[in-house]
Amino acid sequence: MNEEAAGLPVRPRVKPADARFSSGPCKKYPGWDITHLNTEFLGRNHRGARAKQSLKDAIDRSHRLLGLPADWKLGIVPGSDTGAFEMAMWSLLGSRPVDVLYWENFSNDWAVDLEAMGVESLQRLSADYGELPELSRVDPAHDVVTVYNGTTSGVCLPHLDWMADDRDGLVLCDATSAAFSIPMDFARLDVVTWSWQKVLGGEAAHGMLALSPRAVERLESTPPRFPLPKLFRLTKGGKLNAGIFDGATINTPSMLAVADLHAALDWVEGIGGREALWQRTRSNFEVIDAWVGRTPWVDWLPRDPATRSPTSLCLEIVDPPFKVLGRDARQAAIKSMVAKLEAEQVAYDIANYRTAPPGFRLWGGATVEAGDLEALTPWLEWVYADFRAQQQEQQDG
Repeated sequence: MNEEAAGLPVRPRVKPADARFSSGPCKKYPGWDITHLNTEFLGRNHRGARAKQSLKDAIDRSHRLLGLPADWKLGIVPGSDTGAFEMAMWSLLGSRPVDVLYWENFSNDWAVDLEAMGVESLQRLSADYGELPELSRVDPAHDVVTVYNGTTSGVCLPHLDWMADDRDGLVLCDATSAAFSIPMDFARLDVVTWSWQKVLGGEAAHGMLALSPRAVERLESTPPRFPLPKLFRLTKGGKLNAGIFDGATINTPSMLAVADLHAALDWVEGIGGREALWQRTRSNFEVIDAWVGRTPWVDWLPRDPATRSPTSLCLEIVDPPFKVLGRDARQAAIKSMVAKLEAEQVAYDIANYRTAPPGFRLWGGATVEAGDLEALTPWLEWVYADFRAQQQEQQDG
């Protein structure tokens, strides 16, 4: 007896060509092959002229492909995006009041760090998962700390029009799952950080730190109010440590990871630059958005369509039989469904972040193929139908 005749959910026939939908580290770009990497600098001193030039080229190419203003500085720093953003906060903040915006796990981490730093006059602007804080409350006289895209909630800033062009404070923006995936108005930002393992699908452990002229001026005119460890020091003798932005990294970088970044940037150039990345990301979002629109048991976690991230696609199960379960039971159900999808080799790592409402989180960045997301949606329907069938059986029994 087949599944349909037995009243069981019918297993889809077509699987995604690639089951990797993790929100970090993220899928490699299409066609990636480790044998394509330039390994000439492995086992070589990263301070050597040619290795250092490779680091400088990675900076310059990233600067150009992202579309940073010509007068911004960009450097490679340790500790992934987290390290880059911590460096910026500890080096730049403390001389004026700070407004911190947080609406999910990682932005909340920045609020916690600011409290630990003892920043005076800290205004906390928060919102629950699925929402944005009240942006109109941001004071242009204050420094601002924000993420661009809430990776764990799928809530993204729709624009930066709420930030004044003639502001007095600096705007520090953690853009790790937004950089390269959506257009960004750099005129309204002063510090932007990201990591290679998100939209570019590169390797982890290295961060990128971009500074506007206003941020550089703050660094050189206002000494940090906190003692800084070596890894956080962006100045030398009261001036910007220019070496960080010319390929002389603070600590030893992985030249294999750098080679992998160059390969990703080659791919970006080959498909048409950042506009092609934006379009691929948008196409991925539209696949899932269309599916959500015709699927009654699931909805977007972000309430406002304008704030829905095109990269971290966070979905919530809204079916009443699921919603009446307690949080632990719902989370256990998600864990079971995700494990079943992984066993079928159709989706890896798509559970919600541990502090987020129970649901699915799919990566929609540019390295993912829209066709794979299309092939995944019937499997999501299958695994939820299977869960409901088991739930009904337990109730009947």
